[in-house]
Amino acid sequence: MTFTYMGVGPISISGSLLVLKTVVPKERFADGETDHLLGNGGSISVYPQSEEEIVNLLSYANQSGQTVSIVGAGTKRGYGGLAESADILLSLKKYNGIVEHIQGDMTVTVKAGTCFGDLQEYLADYDQRLAIDPFSPQSSTIGGIIAANDSGPKRLGYGSARDSVIGLRVVYPDGTLIRTGGKVVKNVAGYDMNKLFIGSMGTLGVLSEVTLKLRPLPKYESLVLLSFPEDDSEQIRQFSIQLLDSMLEPVTLELLNPSLAGRLTGSYNKTLAIAFEDVESSVLYQENVLRDMKPDTADFKVLSEEETRTFWKKLYENPINESSEELTASVKIGVVNMDVLHIIEETTQLESPRRLTIQAHGGLGHGLCRAVIKGEERLVIDAMIQLRSKAEESGGYATVTHLPYKQRKQIDIWGEKPPSFFLMERIKKTVDPNGILNPQRFLGGI
Repeated sequence: MTFTYMGVGPISISGSLLVLKTVVPKERFADGETDHLLGNGGSISVYPQSEEEIVNLLSYANQSGQTVSIVGAGTKRGYGGLAESADILLSLKKYNGIVEHIQGDMTVTVKAGTCFGDLQEYLADYDQRLAIDPFSPQSSTIGGIIAANDSGPKRLGYGSARDSVIGLRVVYPDGTLIRTGGKVVKNVAGYDMNKLFIGSMGTLGVLSEVTLKLRPLPKYESLVLLSFPEDDSEQIRQFSIQLLDSMLEPVTLELLNPSLAGRLTGSYNKTLAIAFEDVESSVLYQENVLRDMKPDTADFKVLSEEETRTFWKKLYENPINESSEELTASVKIGVVNMDVLHIIEETTQLESPRRLTIQAHGGLGHGLCRAVIKGEERLVIDAMIQLRSKAEESGGYATVTHLPYKQRKQIDIWGEKPPSFFLMERIKKTVDPNGILNPQRFLGGI
C-alpha cells in the first residue's frame, strides 16, 4: 500500500515512519500498542509536547490517509471504539501545564494533557477550584474529561463539564488550528462552538488548550447519609421531591444501591448521599432542616470531614481491575430524575439471583446514573442489555463507558441513534472528510 505526502510519492506504509519523523521530533516516538486489552491503540505512539507538533502530526496524517487514535491518561480508553488499532496513537500525556491563570477573573487556561488532580492542587493554593467532579480524578486529564463531558454526583450543584468551559483551542483533523469561545466568563457572541467539541469523544478535533471558569473553595462541606432499612422506594421518592422543592441547596442528592452503599458506608441499604457546600453556618442550618424533614424510618448520619473525603475518594476512584478473571463493565444511564429509582431497583434485582455484582448510584436531581458491573462475561453483557431496556422504557438511554475491546464488538455500545444523528454524521464528514480522527469512536460508528 502506498500514499502521497506533500506531493511527493508514492511512499510505502513501511516508510511512513521516516516521513512522520520529519514533522515531529524523533524523541517524541515510542513503540505502538496494537493489542491493548481495551483497544483504541496505534501502530506507533507519538507524544507531542507543543501545539505546533500536534498541528504537524495531524496535517501529515490527513494528507497521507493515516488514522489517529487520541489518548491522555487512558481513563476513557474502554469508552467506545470499534477499531482495535489506528495507524498512530497520539498521546497528550506529555502535553500538559498551566498556560494562564487569572486569579481575579477566576479563569484558568491549561493544556489538554494536564492532570485534573494536579490542577486542583495548584488552584487550592489560591482558594479556588474547578467545579467538576470526574471519575478517576487523580489521573484523568482535562482534555479527556472535556472530550467525554464527564461528571459525577455533584453535577446537581456544579453542572456538567460543559458548564465550566469558556473557550477551547482545537486542532482540526487537517491540522487547521481554531479557537472557540473566549477567555472571559461573559462570552455570549454568536453560536457556542464549544458545544460542538465537548462530549464528541475526540472525533472532530484534538483539544489543545481549554479555558475554564473557576469557583472559590467552599468554606465548609458536609455529607449527610440517609439510609432506608425498609427499602421503601416511594418514601425515598416523596422525601426527594420535598427536598428539591424546599429552599435547601444540596450539591448532591445521590441514591446508592445496597451494594455500593455497603462498600462506601458499611450499611447495605439504599442510601441517599446529600452534600452541602457553603459557609459553616449555612451548612449547619441546612443539616438541621434536613434532620427535621427526614422520614422516621430513615437512619440519619453526618460524616466528619475526614470521613467525607474518604467517601468521595472511594466513589470516584477507578473500580476497574483488568487483571481479574471476571469481566468488569461500566454503564452511564440517563433518565428523568425520579426514574433513577427504577434504575437503582433494577440493578438490585439483576444482582440478587446471580453471580453478579452491580455497584450503582444515580442523581435524583439530574437523572444520570452509573453502574459498575462485575461477573461472568455472559451475565455482565446480559445485565447491560437489560439496564438499557429499562432505561429506554422511560425514554432514557444507556451508554457503555467501559468494556474491553473483545466484548465491545458483541454489544451496541451507544444504543439507539437520536433523531439528530444525521446532523452529527454530516458535521463529522465536513470536519473530517477522510475519517482519520478517532475512527468509529462515537455514536453510530462515527
